Amino acid sequence: MKLAILSRNSGLYSTQRLREAALGRGHEVAIVDYLRCYMEISARKPKILFRGEEVRPDAVVPRIGATYTFYGAAVVLQFEMAGVFTLNDSQAISRSRDKLRSLQLLSRAGVGLPTTSFAHSTQDIDGLLEVVGGPPVVVKLLEGTQGLGVVLAETRKAADSVISAFRQLDANILVQEYIKEARGADIRALVVGGKVVAAMKRQGPPGEFRSNLHRGGHAESIKLSPAERSTAVRAARTMGLNVAGVDLLQSDAGPMVLASIKHGDTARLVRFQSLASPPRALAGPWTD
Repeated sequence: MKLAILSRNSGLYSTQRLREAALGRGHEVAIVDYLRCYMEISARKPKILFRGEEVRPDAVVPRIGATYTFYGAAVVLQFEMAGVFTLNDSQAISRSRDKLRSLQLLSRAGVGLPTTSFAHSTQDIDGLLEVVGGPPVVVKLLEGTQGLGVVLAETRKAADSVISAFRQLDANILVQEYIKEARGADIRALVVGGKVVAAMKRQGPPGEFRSNLHRGGHAESIKLSPAERSTAVRAARTMGLNVAGVDLLQSDAGPMVLASIKHGDTARLVRFQSLASPPRALAGPWTD
């Protein structure tokens, strides 16, 4: 089979691991910078070109960065229009990058979530806080990633200040209940083909409620409970993702899914594999 891995950087370890796993299974592999792809959009003959030549693989593994979701998803859609199988389709990629839409879809599906509020006007701050049970609350920018734009407001005054400041910048925000019993930790579950293939628990440093590894957190391998496993799989299925990184909080009410679900969590292959004992070849399921 001819595979194309859509990646901006062919030298990334995670991209190389996918390539090695695919080659080990007898596939032909090309790493394609999706920002260098351009499209011919015509009746019944959609084409994707890269450096002057048409790209026509049997399947595509998209690794679309958050900054380039719009163009990356358009490239993936063009492959779909050409009849190429994509590991995650363009609609699922775009959907997973929209925190508000993700939460609405997960809510409709009955997947456990922290109570969340969303509004446009600063005149509705009291209502926003009331919906989530009052402070402490977590205020999140819709466009934030890697823990950026996430603030814990422990008092009503602090919440008023943070929400007002974000709205003055015309930023869209979510306000969520603070799950105190999570103690600054969450779980990242890697779901591939409707199955959890690996999971790790991430713990924030002392005094930090965010567990992101980019914020100085650390991680360890963890075995999920049946409820956690089921919640992760249901979340990925609801978003239409064949491959997904699902973040869970352990709460007294059961496992809860955080605001966003990662559509292509290859960056975490490194972390998952380094935590596993003995080391696990997690890139393989992507290319089977």
